[in-house]
Amino acid sequence: MSVSVTPRVALVTGTSSGIGEAVVRHFCGLGHQVLAVDFNPAGREVAEEAGASFFQADLTDGDACRAAVAEAIKRFGRVDILVNNAGVQHVSPIEEFPEAKWRQIIDLMLTAPFMLSQAVWPSMRENGWGRIINIASVHAQVASPGKSAYISAKHGMIGLTKTAALEGGSQGITANAICPAYVKTPLVDNQIADQAKLHGMQEQEVIEQIMLKNAAVKRLIEPAEVAELVAYLASDSAGAVTGASWNIDLGWTAQ
Repeated sequence: MSVSVTPRVALVTGTSSGIGEAVVRHFCGLGHQVLAVDFNPAGREVAEEAGASFFQADLTDGDACRAAVAEAIKRFGRVDILVNNAGVQHVSPIEEFPEAKWRQIIDLMLTAPFMLSQAVWPSMRENGWGRIINIASVHAQVASPGKSAYISAKHGMIGLTKTAALEGGSQGITANAICPAYVKTPLVDNQIADQAKLHGMQEQEVIEQIMLKNAAVKRLIEPAEVAELVAYLASDSAGAVTGASWNIDLGWTAQ
């Protein structure tokens, strides 16, 4: 995959570990200026080690979303790339799912990407160039028991991506979603324990019988593999790619 790289300004969310951390490190390696945004203050050390700037924010708050974008513009003058990656997980049957947890997940994983996209839009439109990349999930394509809020948010993110693509095309703004299967991240580690409890299984059984059950490639995905695709979609080379959902799902949805 040929990638043409021009140094840009990127805002990445959910950066203290996992996919977000990998994206920040990859972007910094490409020469981009990066504002790493996370609720966890530990994200500061990760960002500084990678060569990025850090902004702590609770993205369930719309004002915090706008403040993060304002900080990027204050530091770097514009925002060219937005990567919506921040997420949490909770596993419970619908009948037992806590309302507070539902609202937190929807606010963080669907409303925040909308608010951030809205806030970066004027900068991207003014410069005639923008890339919005939403880290969705294979669960934006399919469903699994116990994840009603997560799956609802990720399905909604695909709709947001398509709408942004249609509205942004004439302004030089593209929008795409990436849909990974299970990636080696702390979020997935927590899911393994939750799924084991939900199904009365051992954790290794969860990996083999649930997480990799529908996969043709029987392994978890490395965060760096997702970061590589993010970099392509954020590049000059991907200017004709928009409104698409890119599966990195080990063959899950090929069935």
